[in-house]
Formats: sequence, C-alpha cells, structure tokens
Amino acid sequence: MTGGSWATYERRLHRVSAHIYAHLDEELDVDRISEIACLSPHHWHRIYRAVYGETLAATVKRLRLQRAAADLVQSELTVDAIARRSGYPNVQSFNRTFKAVYGLPPARYRKEGSHKTFETASMEGNAVMYEVTLKTIDPLTLLGVAHSGSYMGIGQAFETLYGTLFARGLFRPDMEMIGIYLDDPELVETDKLRSFACVTTKDEAAMEAPLTPQTIDGGQYAVLRHKGPYADMPKAYQWLYGTWLQNSGREIRDSVMFEKYLNNPREVAPTELLTEIYLPLK
Repeated sequence: MTGGSWATYERRLHRVSAHIYAHLDEELDVDRISEIACLSPHHWHRIYRAVYGETLAATVKRLRLQRAAADLVQSELTVDAIARRSGYPNVQSFNRTFKAVYGLPPARYRKEGSHKTFETASMEGNAVMYEVTLKTIDPLTLLGVAHSGSYMGIGQAFETLYGTLFARGLFRPDMEMIGIYLDDPELVETDKLRSFACVTTKDEAAMEAPLTPQTIDGGQYAVLRHKGPYADMPKAYQWLYGTWLQNSGREIRDSVMFEKYLNNPREVAPTELLTEIYLPLK
C-alpha cells in the first residue's frame, strides 16, 4: 500500500474515533460511521477490528461503562440517570451488564468498589497498605498525542495514537503505553487539563503531526502499582500524596508524573487492569 493510501486510512481512523467519543450518548449508527470512513460497513468494520482488536459495538459498550464507573465514583448522579446516559432501556439491564464487567452492581460499586479501599487507607493513615516500590529509570523517549479535557477521556488520544502508528507502519509490540498528566484536576478546570497519550520509541525521526516528541526524565521514582478500574485512579493519587509521601520522609522532584499501563482495557476486565503510577523523587 502506498504512503498516500496509509495517510488516507489514518485520517479515516481519526475521524471515526472522534465521532465515537463525541456521540457516546447516541445509538451506534454503523451506516453513519461508514459514511465518515468513506467505506462500506462490511469493509470498514473489518479494518476497525483489525486495528483496534474489538468491534465498534464493543468499543461503545466499553467506553460507556467506563464513563458510568467514573460517574458512580466522582459524581452524585443517580444510578437511573447513569443507566439512561449509558444507553440502557432500564436500570435492571444496566445493573446486569455493569456487574458482569465490574464485579459489583452499580449501587454497591459506588459504596464498596476498590476506590473505597483507598479512601479508608487515607483516612487511617495506612502508609503500607499498597505496593509502592522505589525504581531508578533511564530517560524515556516517547511518541505522544496531545489531549485536552477530562483525564478520563484520554482514551481518544490513545485511539488516535494507535491509529496513526498502524497507518504509518510504526507500531511495534514492544512499545510501552504511557500517560503523561501535566495538571492537577483539583486546581485546573476540567476542559483545560493537559495530558499526552504516549508509547515508548527509539525512532525519533517519526515525529510528524499528530505525533509529538515527549520525554520522561530519568532518576528515582516511587511507583504505586494499582489494580482496578481507571475510575479509581484519583483515590490512588490522593493516597500516594496524602499518606505514603507524608510517611516516607521523601521529597518530590520537579518533574512530571506519569502512568504506565501494563495491560490493555480491550483485552482484560476493568477489575484486572494494572497501572503503575510514577512519582518523581529527589
């Protein structure tokens, strides 16, 4: 396939991904998405599944449930309202689907999910309840795609990143998936939050838009290993800063924090997601 053809598929992947994220509250319209991709539904769906490893319907279901989990943890929306927003005709069907994926029905997840464990640990000042190790790393060179807005929406930037890597023939299985988060969501308005979806790379010559070069400083980091849904991550950060750091006697180095994703949300249940949070230390 020629470079021009690759560029065409890259643009189509970006358009489809942007449409899915912008219309999560609507019914999945395969014909409309095919129009955006400028290919028949038969061909486009095969391309999408080959690139991303799941069907369009599976993508929409996963993203809606991920957003629902975040709403349960971070908002006061009722379960009924979250079910309707997630496209379920009644709360019973939403409860069944959510429990099958997250291990608990929505109401219990809100009260008893893994995010509650971090809250309890923080309130009790338990500094050893979670696995934190000290690691010294070499500097990292990354390929990144910028994201603005809620950190829970960075998946769209990862879609763009992987679509671009695929279209340009740059993807390698040994690339590590990394998220860089530049702002504190407690201090910065949600729509102004800055982050980057990244992969590790050794090919610095490949930095053409939308890819941008990013680097991670070498040095020592406190690394918290988190298992569970991404919606729980804010509680993990609160515990790392408010409990572990306070009891560690260490000081933060003026460098960016980052997350390393050890498995893929397309391939494992949310309760099995493994993330390492890297806090730079002096």
